[in-house]
Amino acid sequence: MIQDYGWSDALRHDFAPYAARDLIPGRVTVQQRGHYGLVTDLGELTGQISGRLARDAESGGYPAVGDWVALTARPEERAATIHAVLPRRTAFVRRAADSIATEQVVAANVDVALLVASMNADFNPRRLERYLASAWQSGARPVVVLTKADLTEDPDSAVTGAEGVAFGAPVLAVSVVSGEGLEALAALLIPGETSVLVGSSGVGKSTLVNAFAGEGVMTTAGIREHDAHGRHTTTHRELVRLPSGHLILDTPGMRELGLLEAEDGVSTTFEDVEALAENCRFNDCSHKNEPGCAVREALETGALDPGRWQSFVKLQKELNFQRMKDSPDARQAHARQWKPIIKAQRARTKLRRKT
Repeated sequence: MIQDYGWSDALRHDFAPYAARDLIPGRVTVQQRGHYGLVTDLGELTGQISGRLARDAESGGYPAVGDWVALTARPEERAATIHAVLPRRTAFVRRAADSIATEQVVAANVDVALLVASMNADFNPRRLERYLASAWQSGARPVVVLTKADLTEDPDSAVTGAEGVAFGAPVLAVSVVSGEGLEALAALLIPGETSVLVGSSGVGKSTLVNAFAGEGVMTTAGIREHDAHGRHTTTHRELVRLPSGHLILDTPGMRELGLLEAEDGVSTTFEDVEALAENCRFNDCSHKNEPGCAVREALETGALDPGRWQSFVKLQKELNFQRMKDSPDARQAHARQWKPIIKAQRARTKLRRKT
């Protein structure tokens, strides 16, 4: 059964130490309230983590949907105990909602990140930039999916807006109602690979799963008439095997996506902005008042969208703040950099008070 869920020779090699301990492999298909749905060669089981794994697991070390795990099975009970998580090939990660530095793995071992946004009033290019940064950082291939094309009179403008931030990632407009774009999207869902659907609540992620599954495997609901937003229906993460052999992972809606160690992802997402910055006259240009600033020139001529620039600055500040929290060396370097500046500011304040 695990062959249908992506088991490979490489995974068999990695699993050898666990096989020597009489453990068997399984893949996590559902994560919900401390319980895990698992597929194994013994069938589908319900698993819980062992006490030792619970003690030893660091941030992000608990099993996530898409993970391959080593377990002991109790087939007669349709139950299992998870003892270890195999190394992840890719991981879509975000900062936990209640923490600055705690890692939350949204999906593991995914090949494609389907970044879903609705073409109605919910479309937000700034949120899409966050999703793109996390997707590039994860190691998965991002694809932007604009849903509900049948509900907008001008789908081309939404596609153009998405293409303006999705450098290097395909952008597809789709409608489950009319069927528009579904064939093109299906061509990207390769049998044996795994994709994850990421987007805010109500953008149509579960509806897409049902469309490709050919049946109502996920609960869905219509949009709210007063604000054109969709209704939240998915409450847990679940990996579904499609008739084509592709594996697709649905997730609860995420309106906010806190970045975690996503410097490379941000650089890839804002490759155009960083290329502009490299053309500034000064290497340490702050892009404020310096002469020969290519960024300021691009903003003034309209070559760079002010919203995109502000989004880049905001994400850089967020990553810098995170580094200060995580790294003592970074905090010390930050203190050395700002100590003379703060001292000078205080001196100017004292001078103003005297005069």
